[in-house]
Amino acid sequence: MMRLENKVALVTGSAQGLGAAIAKLYAKEGAKVFVADLKAEIGEKTVEEINKTAKNKAEFIVLDVTDEGSWINAVSSVVKSAGKLDILVNNAGINIREPIEEMQVKSLDAMLAVNVKGPFLGIKHFIPILRKAGGGSIINMSSVCGLIGHKYTTEAYTVTKGALTLLTKTIAVRYAKDNIRTNSIHPSTVNTPLVQELFKNPDRKAERLGEVPLGRLATDMDVANAALFLASEEASFLNGVALPVDGGTTAD
Repeated sequence: MMRLENKVALVTGSAQGLGAAIAKLYAKEGAKVFVADLKAEIGEKTVEEINKTAKNKAEFIVLDVTDEGSWINAVSSVVKSAGKLDILVNNAGINIREPIEEMQVKSLDAMLAVNVKGPFLGIKHFIPILRKAGGGSIINMSSVCGLIGHKYTTEAYTVTKGALTLLTKTIAVRYAKDNIRTNSIHPSTVNTPLVQELFKNPDRKAERLGEVPLGRLATDMDVANAALFLASEEASFLNGVALPVDGGTTAD
């Protein structure tokens, strides 16, 4: 039996990258998946790719996570199409790499809007839907920067991911009575095209690999598999957990 059979999931920021990996894995494991993103053309291609192989049809939703009206429309679309939601993955996030002494206020505002306000609004509007379904799983994509001070990452990013970590724990204790489990995932550096570009600088590559006891970067599937586990019944007693997917980075 597939691990998410008859489940309905919405994954933000899932047109491409890590979010797309999570959406594809969820569909492979039996879930109907809503790919939610601002990048409509790329998102529709991701949906098309999922629907070629998965028996449960994926759908694309245009979603601006910073806009409350957009979230309200997303709820309406999900309810109209699927009738329920079981899994909400707040994956969308940005990092504007300006150190605190140089950071423009507009950059800080943008990061807070996507990384904190976005998940906050998603949880606000989908809790009633999860409750009506008899419970479910909320998964927030934080970072090792939501657990520790990280000398290679800007202060603002750490602020936003730290906020998301404690938002997770607060929702976990408050809504457990509704059988809603809320957990966060904390990846170290994930091997993405953007990171490969960063690693053209050998010093950057050495510093990032040097902080991981396992000696390699996380892959998108390392993180997607953690998201699958937290969404599944195998994690039915995990609530309020901050799960590092970091090769031991936060253990050092």
